[in-house]
Amino acid sequence: MNLSSNSFKPWEYLDARLAFGEYDEAETVRLARNRNPQLAWDNVPEGTKSFALLCYDDDAPSEGSTVNKEGVTVPLYLERARFYHWVVADLPASVSQIAEGSHSDGVTAHGKSGGATPDGGVAGINDYSSWFAGDEEMAGDWYGYDGPCPPWNDERTHAYVFHLLALDVESLELGAKFGGPELVEKATGHILAEARLSGLYRINPA
Repeated sequence: MNLSSNSFKPWEYLDARLAFGEYDEAETVRLARNRNPQLAWDNVPEGTKSFALLCYDDDAPSEGSTVNKEGVTVPLYLERARFYHWVVADLPASVSQIAEGSHSDGVTAHGKSGGATPDGGVAGINDYSSWFAGDEEMAGDWYGYDGPCPPWNDERTHAYVFHLLALDVESLELGAKFGGPELVEKATGHILAEARLSGLYRINPA
């Protein structure tokens, strides 16, 4: 199975229009256009009944004591953790692409609503839900795509992995609220094929 995009090339830097945050010379960081990238796939295995889609960053800091703090940097050697930016289950087997901006076009305070996606899937929550949990202006359940916003003081360039799963079931029966770990757990044992596509992003101008 092959996964490709017209929005970015493999292992090249993502354009800021696909990001949640971008560099700002005056304020260090500002909200970006937050558009989901276009994705397309082919060579789907026989017996595929649905797809699941994930986007995650395995370079996210494991703890936040130095994140976005003046006068310090997030060190390269800091242990990193996975941060889910996009979680979609139960995409119909007839779907072979997702249009740019169809799942997200702009930042929605407190998160976008869940439920069905434009292409017949089901939106899960991403990890901005936990990141903003203590922020009165932004807290909520963040469904769908919310793009990269690595720490503006991070020394590391982050890699964003778009991960497509071809499944042998029409539905993972995840319910109304689920995240990346729940999807991965439910998909285990039902995966016929996988494809990954990665792009890079950073805010730190250094």
